[in-house]
Parts: sequence; structure tokens; C-alpha cells
Amino acid sequence: MSLAPVSSLSQSAPDAVAKRVPSKRAMQKGQQTKATIVEAALGLATQIGLEGLSIGVLAEVTQMSKSGVFAHFGSREELQISVIREYFGRFEQEVFYPALHAERGLPRVEALFHNWMKRVAVEIQSGCIFISGAVEFDDRPGPVRDALATSVQTWLSALYRAVVLAKQCGHLEAHADEQQMAFEIHGLILALHYEARFLKNPGSIARANQGFANILARYGAKSV
Repeated sequence: MSLAPVSSLSQSAPDAVAKRVPSKRAMQKGQQTKATIVEAALGLATQIGLEGLSIGVLAEVTQMSKSGVFAHFGSREELQISVIREYFGRFEQEVFYPALHAERGLPRVEALFHNWMKRVAVEIQSGCIFISGAVEFDDRPGPVRDALATSVQTWLSALYRAVVLAKQCGHLEAHADEQQMAFEIHGLILALHYEARFLKNPGSIARANQGFANILARYGAKSV
């Protein structure tokens, strides 16, 4: 029995591995393609909701094959979850992280609210998947609902911590109920979406801002 030369084996082994392992360029291209699909899916979800998303619809929008889109997610459910994660990531970048540059206490709470309002001003036209998703998945247990609920709970926890810190800094009255204050701030945003996007009532943004000012007047320390 004849054996292949050692030099031949040493050359063929790396070649075989190279064929099995995707190149860095191929991986980057795959990530870019997936990001493009998620971008398109996010745009659709704000208009037609997460339930309106499908592999077929995205294949048509991105001009890809259904199998090509499916290969990046594996299921419609995973696609929806990817959209939720992307949406929440952008929410953090626009609302939460910039507010960390504000002084601790009430200035940070104010920054969180004002950043949130800037985002809502855009979403009045484009839609918010946290709100539409809550309607679609409120009574439907599963990974998509869990991803939505976790995102919202994470954000509301951050808002609550900011309020608690404001009280610790002496910017709120000693009797101020932190949970109630955070609840009322969240309620303003929900009311604004309903009033402005659904009912199209003029002056809704101004009323939301006045509502926040009323909250600060009610809970804020009189010496601040």
C-alpha cells in the first residue's frame, strides 16, 4: 500500500479545514446581511406590528430568497425576537445612555423623560413595537412575549432606579413614593401615544410635558 507524501498531507489538511471554517470576510458579510434584514423587519414591525412579520414578506422587501432569509434566523419567532432586541438596543442608545451624562438625582430623571419624549415624537408617526407588541402578545405566553416584557421591565427598572436615586440625593420629598412616581411618568408616555397617535388630539405633547412638570411639583423637595 502506498502512502501519500508527508508534504502532501500537510498541505491538504489546512485546505480541508479552510473549506469547513467560514472565512472572516464571509462571516462579516453574513452579519451585514442579517443586520439589513433586521433593519427592514424593524421598519415593517413599527407599521404592521410584530405579527405582520414573515419570512416571505421580508424576502420580498429585501429582494432575497425565502431560504436566504430563513438561514439567518431559522424561524419567524427568532426573527421577531431579533427585531425586539434591535429596537430595545436603539431605545437604550437614544434614551437611557445619554441621560447618564446628566447629574445624579432629579436632573437625570428629567433627562430620561425628555429623551423619551424625543423618541415618542418620532414614534407618533412611525409606531412603537413595545405598545403594539403589548396588544399582540399580552395573552400569548412564549419567547416573543418574554422578550418584549423583559425589554420593557428592564427600562422601567432603570427609570425606577433613577427616581430612587433622586430621593436619596434629597431632590424628592421624604414621603415621595418612588414606585408611584415612576408609574405616573410611564403613564404619561402611554397616554401620549394613545392621544397623539390614535386619537390625533392636538396639543398632546404639550400636555404630557405639563403632566411631567406637575409630577415634579408634587414629589419634588420644596428646597430644590
